[in-house]
Amino acid sequence: MIRYEAAVTGDQQYLLGEGAQWDAARQRVLWVDILNGRVFEGRLDGDRVETTATHQFEGMVGTVVPAADGSLLVAAQENLVVIAPDGTRTTGPRVVPGEVASRTNDGGVDPQGRFLIGTLALDRRHNEDLLQRVEPDGTLTLLDADLDISNGLAWSVDGASLFSVDTLNQRIFQRAYSATTIGERHEFLRVTDGHPDGMTIDTEGNLWVAIWGAGEVRCYAPDGAILAVVDTAAPHTSSVAFVGADLDTLLITTAQKDLAAAELDRWPNSGRLMLARVGARGVETPAWAGLAPNP
Repeated sequence: MIRYEAAVTGDQQYLLGEGAQWDAARQRVLWVDILNGRVFEGRLDGDRVETTATHQFEGMVGTVVPAADGSLLVAAQENLVVIAPDGTRTTGPRVVPGEVASRTNDGGVDPQGRFLIGTLALDRRHNEDLLQRVEPDGTLTLLDADLDISNGLAWSVDGASLFSVDTLNQRIFQRAYSATTIGERHEFLRVTDGHPDGMTIDTEGNLWVAIWGAGEVRCYAPDGAILAVVDTAAPHTSSVAFVGADLDTLLITTAQKDLAAAELDRWPNSGRLMLARVGARGVETPAWAGLAPNP
């Protein structure tokens, strides 16, 4: 097993950094600070990420992905919101059921350009979180309704499998996936020391998974074996994405959330963005195709 160390990039710290994304068409980095309701755009400059724009929301935000037309699709606390390149905002479908205390969490775009989004309970409910897909007409297709924090998503290199995280149950699932079919899920692996959070995949089919509580990103081979570990020196490692023109750099988000003052003193870089070069290249993720215009 190979070990790497992540390096801090940028000076800003986030309460709950999440949602790392790379917009290849515009060579920009995207991420969010969930609890502070902020969406960030940035530029990768060598070993630094420079923030170029900040979008503030009144409530929390789950994640952000780029759209094909240059807009941003934001999973706001309960609804989707589209931010046009000129800053104009349009409210999209509600994805959190109105009768429950939940918020959006992590999401991703499938090979067909459709957006998948998970939820996180804000009360004491367990094993009732959702994973849903937003169809081009704005309707929702339910994939899972029994998760305990729906989290990271990744598709296999050929697009034929979907991997999804159930954080508190410490599981990563795999299922067959195509333009027309959603297969039955099965357990790909179980993480027993820490909680899987965001993840991404490389060109060899290895999953790179942020492990909340362990201060690591772990690389799992297609057979579930651990190939590499990236140490972050920040216990709450939350999401990861391959970024850069060659998709050869890992961008890692971390969080200050749930760390006591003594822990923050011990881990002063908690909440910062980090970069690591790990000898692997990522798979370019599709942009969101958008919603079909009303007839």
